[in-house]
Amino acid sequence: MKISDLKDKTAIEELVVRIKKVNEPRDTRVGQVQDADVEDDTGSASLTLWTNEVGRFTEGDQVKISNGWAKMYNGQLQVSAGRYGALEKVDATDAVEKVEIEETVEE
Repeated sequence: MKISDLKDKTAIEELVVRIKKVNEPRDTRVGQVQDADVEDDTGSASLTLWTNEVGRFTEGDQVKISNGWAKMYNGQLQVSAGRYGALEKVDATDAVEKVEIEETVEE
């Protein structure tokens, strides 16, 4: 799955993105939240990081989102692992190898 595949209220089975910028965390009534600007080779989005995810990632990290969601908020595409998904830092070469394998399978 790629960012260009995502629309409002899309379930994310698996998506690998690169973090361009991590914004400062902020406090909310349900805990800390932090936004990060992310991209892949098809587009960009905002990644929402919740309490236990805040501070885990830095600029340039490759992050795999599993069982997450995408939605539109104020005209911006947002992605998150949500309550039931997972975020995992992955090696950039792992992400490239996965894309090559997927392309081979599609042929």
